[in-house]
Amino acid sequence: MSSHRRLPHIYPEGRWLFLTWHLHGALRPAQFQPPDKLSSGGAFLLMDRQLDSATTGPMFLRQDVIAALVERSLLWCEEAGNYDLASYVIMANHVHVLLLPKIPVSALMKSLKGYTSREANKLLNRTGEQFWQKESYDHWVRNRLDFERIKNYIENNPVKAGLATSPEDYRWSSARHVDTNVDAARLEARATSNS
Repeated sequence: MSSHRRLPHIYPEGRWLFLTWHLHGALRPAQFQPPDKLSSGGAFLLMDRQLDSATTGPMFLRQDVIAALVERSLLWCEEAGNYDLASYVIMANHVHVLLLPKIPVSALMKSLKGYTSREANKLLNRTGEQFWQKESYDHWVRNRLDFERIKNYIENNPVKAGLATSPEDYRWSSARHVDTNVDAARLEARATSNS
């Protein structure tokens, strides 16, 4: 997520994946230049803290209509069979998801980010402007403990950022749907898009 790309991305089949992507311009290159000695996990935590505490830059995902668009897209892509979705959160300037890909990750991200970018720009009356940063952060889940740690990290992100007192209180998160069935959550997301 720095000014240089972390390539190549290697995606082993049948493994859960933690993905994070942010709005274009949410981090300036000078703002995110992690020290060379940081691990990729340490660099991710530094970047995520900067995104959570940002007071400048685009915050389009704070708008309910834009957050609802992203949430609907996440749920629709799962229904379409592109992945199994374990957890997600939509923050003011970035998105975290924990998913099990069923199609190539590059195709999945191109489709998801491409569609939401076009539709969000229409809603924002922007033409020809980049919405998402091109690069995303990814981490393959190593085991069940890693899975639970990441799921907890995602759903607690709004609490750590001071946006909610508990994960269930944050509107744009899978944690909000803990006590409801998944189909009801999908219907609610669709209803939000039609209102």
